[in-house]
Amino acid sequence: MRIDRAGAPFIAGALIPALLLTFARRPRWALPLGALAASFAFFFRDPERQVPSDADGVISPADGRVIVAGAAEPSAPAGCWRQVSIFLSPLDVHINRAPVDGRTTRVEYHPGRFLPAYDANAAVVNDRNEIWFDHDGEVVVCRQIAGVLARRVVCRLAEGDEVRAGDRLGLMKFGSRFDVFLPERADVLVTVGDRVRAGETVIARLAGRANGA
Repeated sequence: MRIDRAGAPFIAGALIPALLLTFARRPRWALPLGALAASFAFFFRDPERQVPSDADGVISPADGRVIVAGAAEPSAPAGCWRQVSIFLSPLDVHINRAPVDGRTTRVEYHPGRFLPAYDANAAVVNDRNEIWFDHDGEVVVCRQIAGVLARRVVCRLAEGDEVRAGDRLGLMKFGSRFDVFLPERADVLVTVGDRVRAGETVIARLAGRANGA
């Protein structure tokens, strides 16, 4: 399985000492470091996904559990939105993917705190990236939000980049939250408590496009 390059320093930092201790015949010290290297490899895994062909569908940008589905919280960007928020545990795949086809119109990093990712205040005070997409005139906004364990959010898109739904856009390290803000007329297809998979689960449909608006 593919491992994201962001995991290389973590894996090497545990694996190299484990190998040295093995050569020095210190297996009791080498074993926990080897296990730590394996856990880092598991965390930074980057499995392939089968992206559905759905021109009006919004694809989940993250693996995890839905914690908001429907009306937007007060922390939403200015305007009228529908919102889907996903909580990622440390066991979930942490690679993030673009929810729609389109052009990246804005990428903003906001330094901040590290409240638990499930806390509603985390969306406005935590360390986060905000990414705006233009999907044939429809605006979709994503937020990568750091949590207690996630000390860094990584976005690999820049303003002007063209993406396809399901393309990798970055990752979040060690548990976090991902918010998606959709046009008000979008039809949200998930409910709180649902499990979703990045690049595979259709979480909403852009009703305005479907109606020819």
